[in-house]
Amino acid sequence: MVVLSLVVVTALAFDFTNGFHDTGNAMATSIATGALRPKPAVTLSAVLNLIGAFLSVEVALTVTNAVVKLQDSSGAPRAELLSDGGEGLLLIVLAGLVGAIVWNLATWLWSLPSSSSHALFGGLVGATIAGLGFGGVKWVGDGTKLDGVVGKVVLPALLSPAIAIMVAALGTWLVFRITKGVAQRYRETAFRWGQIGSASLVSLAHGTNDAQKTMGVITLALIATGSWTDLGGVPLWVKVSCAVAIALGTYVGGWRVIRTLGKGLVEISAPQGMAAESSSAAVILASSHLGFALSTTHVATGSILGSGVGRRDSKVNWRVAGRMAVAWVVTLPAAAVVGAVMWFIGNLFGGFVGPLVIFGILLAASGWMYLHSRKSAVDHRNVNDDWVDELAASREAGTPISEAGRA
Repeated sequence: MVVLSLVVVTALAFDFTNGFHDTGNAMATSIATGALRPKPAVTLSAVLNLIGAFLSVEVALTVTNAVVKLQDSSGAPRAELLSDGGEGLLLIVLAGLVGAIVWNLATWLWSLPSSSSHALFGGLVGATIAGLGFGGVKWVGDGTKLDGVVGKVVLPALLSPAIAIMVAALGTWLVFRITKGVAQRYRETAFRWGQIGSASLVSLAHGTNDAQKTMGVITLALIATGSWTDLGGVPLWVKVSCAVAIALGTYVGGWRVIRTLGKGLVEISAPQGMAAESSSAAVILASSHLGFALSTTHVATGSILGSGVGRRDSKVNWRVAGRMAVAWVVTLPAAAVVGAVMWFIGNLFGGFVGPLVIFGILLAASGWMYLHSRKSAVDHRNVNDDWVDELAASREAGTPISEAGRA
């Protein structure tokens, strides 16, 4: 029961980090253009994430079986993972969650948008390899559908940003072409209202998709310990707790990532913002309808880049875009390494002591990163300040990045 409780708490903590890490996907451009003030923007996004979490549970029971083989064909945990009362499965899940949270917090500290989904899959892959070997990972599907690491992670990571860039670039070009004769002040005002609707749609889609990942993890842990036996359902308290956790995380804001998306990539206007948000919503919802898994972060970032490409006189900060791309590439392996290390530490101590040690490491790492973030704090008061690339500035001045400050 102690280990199960740690898994549930850690899963909800991941859900919370998922919320604040991904708020910028929906609201960064609306905040940057002034369509919404920062605090009302994250409040609206939180409410819609909460509602979205209750709209569907289709992926909740299969998320952990998408890239790792923790379940058999019926959806039940594998028999060899239940021989010790489910503690083997719980340790893998706990270690994977810690890997995901550590990477989410690290990229937040660096102000880099990265995929919470890929961090979760990466952490689970690393912990599974450590606990079950490479055979415990589903690398490819069965040939009839896109599945496994290749289908669920690699292909979407390559295709979704490219599609979003093209859709947003075309949408931005059309917007400015159609409204060419409209005075700029009228155009900006009209599209700011449109941004509220498009950003709301992205928030709703995010809640529908991402909260289910945590629901799946917790439900699998409950099945492993015999606390839940319905393989086709999710306990109500799990739905409610996951919905609340992701909504609270969204309300916290994740201002560092919001600032990068809203001010660091493109100096965005309201028509560009609406084109980007509409493109993100269209790609996410179309992909969900087709059963194609993707990262909302990759889509949103691609859409913002596309809005800059689609406007002739817009400047794109390719230095920041390059750093984001590097973060995307290393997210899965980095989270996997942390997940594997956490599994080895937990297995070394054994029993319920190992999970307690892992949880203690998570608390220490999280506390350190939070305190470190206060050296260059970003919140609703300065999220829209003029962009200064503190990494480039620190290199030119010869000072550590933590001392370079922020505009």
